[in-house]
Amino acid sequence: MIRLNNLERFYEQGVQKFYVLRHITMEVKPGEFISIMGPSGAGKSTLLHILGMYDTAYQGEFYFLDQPVHKLGKKETANLRNKNIGFVFQSYHLLDDLTVYENLDIPLSYRNVSKKERESTVCDTLDRFQIVAKKDLYPNQLSGGQQQLVAVARAVIAKPKVILADEPTGNLHSSQGEEIMELFKKLNQQGTTIVQVTHSEKNAAYGNRIIKLADGWIAKD
Repeated sequence: MIRLNNLERFYEQGVQKFYVLRHITMEVKPGEFISIMGPSGAGKSTLLHILGMYDTAYQGEFYFLDQPVHKLGKKETANLRNKNIGFVFQSYHLLDDLTVYENLDIPLSYRNVSKKERESTVCDTLDRFQIVAKKDLYPNQLSGGQQQLVAVARAVIAKPKVILADEPTGNLHSSQGEEIMELFKKLNQQGTTIVQVTHSEKNAAYGNRIIKLADGWIAKD
């Protein structure tokens, strides 16, 4: 599903190059649940942003569903991302001026889904995540756990092939965090591929494969 070949990412400061990722070669197979670990500054979030096609200033090869992402233009890359990838961030990234319902509707609006079908899908998702009572509330009216629940619902609403999660329980109480991880486990069992970045050994153990980064290199897979 995902294949990286000799991928590198660096920043230039004057004549010097500072490498964030070095010679990353890896594969993600359909249905895997991968946990990426490593100390701060190891390149975890950078790798996730490249996998999510937000960061394109890398060298090397990146294939997604056999498409050479490294050769695609901005529009093609955006289409590939919008159709196949869902994101969950530590800081939720919900749109503050939209209700829960409207936040869930946004990903569907990118996919040429009819209004009637969108309404049906949003209602089903609200029900599935047990947040029907929250549909007319704004993010600032929700607790951290509720906001993250909505963020996960938004990530999966359009049935993406891959969910990318960056420290998804970082701002949550342990019980809320556990709820989110159990939700990921269930989604993975239903066939969704998941790649998460985490500092937590407990959260990492939900995955069936752990990749450890150190100073931008894959130290262990």
